Amino acid sequence: MNTIPLAVDLDGTLIQTDTLHEAALRALRERPLSLLQLPFWLLQGKAVVKQKLAALSRFDATALPYNRPLIDWLSKQHAQGRKLILCTAADASIAHAVAEHLGFFDEVMASDGHTNLGGRQKADALEARFGAGGFDYAGNAHTDLQVWQQARHAIVVNASTSLTEKAKTIAVVEQVFTQPVPDSLVIARVLRVHQWMKNCLLLMAPLAAHLIPDVTLLSTFALAFLAFSLCASAVYIGNDLFDLDSDRYHPRKKMRPFASGQVPLAWGVILAPLLLLLSLWLALPVGAGFVGWLTLYFVLTCAYSWGLKRLVLIDCLVLAMLYTLRIIAGAAAAGIALSFWLLAFAVFLFLSLAFVKRYAELDLQSQAGVERAHGRGYLTTDASLVQSLGITSGYASVLVLALYLNSDAVLRLYHSPEFMWCSVPVMLFWVSWMWLKVHRGEMHDDPLLFAVRDKVSLLAGCAFAVVLAIGSRGWAW
Repeated sequence: MNTIPLAVDLDGTLIQTDTLHEAALRALRERPLSLLQLPFWLLQGKAVVKQKLAALSRFDATALPYNRPLIDWLSKQHAQGRKLILCTAADASIAHAVAEHLGFFDEVMASDGHTNLGGRQKADALEARFGAGGFDYAGNAHTDLQVWQQARHAIVVNASTSLTEKAKTIAVVEQVFTQPVPDSLVIARVLRVHQWMKNCLLLMAPLAAHLIPDVTLLSTFALAFLAFSLCASAVYIGNDLFDLDSDRYHPRKKMRPFASGQVPLAWGVILAPLLLLLSLWLALPVGAGFVGWLTLYFVLTCAYSWGLKRLVLIDCLVLAMLYTLRIIAGAAAAGIALSFWLLAFAVFLFLSLAFVKRYAELDLQSQAGVERAHGRGYLTTDASLVQSLGITSGYASVLVLALYLNSDAVLRLYHSPEFMWCSVPVMLFWVSWMWLKVHRGEMHDDPLLFAVRDKVSLLAGCAFAVVLAIGSRGWAW
């Protein structure tokens, strides 16, 4: 049995995140006006800042992204009778919640609103408690070098190669726990590059007006596509940062880069505004109208992430509007007026897909035995109503399409307007197919992403494109 006590750091060591950063993000989301006091807290010291931020919002230790290999090793050390101390610069309220949740720490040493227990203060506190060389210490940061100098052995966790080498020069390194460095695939997931395909909706208005292909127009839309994509990525990052707790309760979203701790929260805080500025820079050459709609998209998406996503039914209506805004922005980029028919069709269709997304989430959480969707205003028992509303909206979009096909606009735009009626059964089939798949529990969280990967949906899309091509150009090509 090892009788030397082991002190373990929290942020970046025991967990794959930083509790101070998370507390600040929760406060920004839930109590933004309270942060106006931040300069006055800073004047009182970092320990006060940590205590105040921790008190502003509810903290759930059970949902944190724990370092599982380290947890398993610590559990074995505890089972062998070794004394474990959670020694962290995080606020004491957070440290005690973590210790209580894990159940194997014998003691907690943490910042208390007066002393910020980090770096030299931590080293001195441990030395005063156990004597020089009377303890081992597990840490991850450069400030931990001061603690390792006073420790008997060092346990290096999630540290860079250079820091590990420095630790070896000042202490006996007993264990090294490494963490994979974020690669290009993780960065792509941070940006949600796969979501960029939604921005192909920018082409919907010019396609409906028969303005595509046009080389000049396509170059303009390349800029518009990149601007919208980067803006969307900035919003996705912001949403992920503000929605950490909800994502960690979700069976699939808990593996997102920020929620799982694969990527530091600080990266997102820096990256989001940079992407937004780059998006605006790319949008300026497209035109003032496009910039205006892009700005409205950003504002509405922020409002959705900030609170509208938690309002029953409003959340789905906003999602439908966000999809539709892409079409409106595309029309502005092309300098064309939007038809009433296209807008009505888009609103009903995207409302149906928004309900698909929500139903899939409710159904999944219902199977997990959850009564209320975390971070949403729905009960899981609302799933059947959401399904009914979604199916109705989908069929309403097909009805709008059928009415449009009987309008004068079709006679002007299409050589074979009678053939266009074939698009109605195609759309009826696809809407029904999407709801059949989600009813069977086979739907991805995002219905549009599911559609581009689903063979049947792709075939339906090809059939719809063929109908439009024949209708616009006629049989004699």
